Amino acid sequence: MTGEADAGVQARETYDAFAASYDEFNHRYKYERWTGKLLERARAAGLAGDRLLDVGCGTGLSFAAMLDLGFEVTGCDISPAMLARARERTGGRATLLEADMRELPVLGEFDLAWAVNDAINYLLTSADLRDTLIGMGRNLAPGGVVLFDVNTLAGYRSFFSGETQVDHDGRRFSWTGSDSVEAPPGSIFEASFDGEGAGITPHVHRQRHFPEEEVRKAVEASGLRLVEVAGELDGERSSGVDEERHTKAVYVCTA
Repeated sequence: MTGEADAGVQARETYDAFAASYDEFNHRYKYERWTGKLLERARAAGLAGDRLLDVGCGTGLSFAAMLDLGFEVTGCDISPAMLARARERTGGRATLLEADMRELPVLGEFDLAWAVNDAINYLLTSADLRDTLIGMGRNLAPGGVVLFDVNTLAGYRSFFSGETQVDHDGRRFSWTGSDSVEAPPGSIFEASFDGEGAGITPHVHRQRHFPEEEVRKAVEASGLRLVEVAGELDGERSSGVDEERHTKAVYVCTA
């Protein structure tokens, strides 16, 4: 089995283990506000339609608000357990499919294809990133937009270097990052998840940092056109990315 295949297996195993805890661990996150800000960026790049392909959709937290806005949603994920939770959430309002983002089939023509909330960072090579973007691009309708985010060094040196505990409905969830405050660009970061209560399965998350220059090269190699790079801090976005200050970088592309 190749290293690339191992990355897919690991991502599936990680999120199958995380599925029963994911929504509860993230219950304080304002997803509707977050996706609204992403939608603003996509519309500024020319988005006009309402067909969304959510790549790495997880339990549906990243597209639930889009359904409420009237979007026609197709979601795909490598984890069957995460998709099962998404089906429970949406009650048939979205089309949900199992797929590896690196080998994305043509699922239709979409006005917006996005991969958000760390999904891209589970890819471990530039080739993985390029192939993912190629797959997203071939699912675009004319005039469509591709949008994705990646974690910055500031994000990894904070959240991925410390410990976070979340209490919810009688359960305690613990996220423990490795000591990675001095890690250089392009490093692979690990964090462990554990907790107390029913249904919590300990597991490890393994993500790769993608520097802006590497992302730009992958976008170019995929045939997409980069429209905007924005830095995110505390839910607010600004033009350009500061790896030492912003916690995420958001990339907006067109075909």
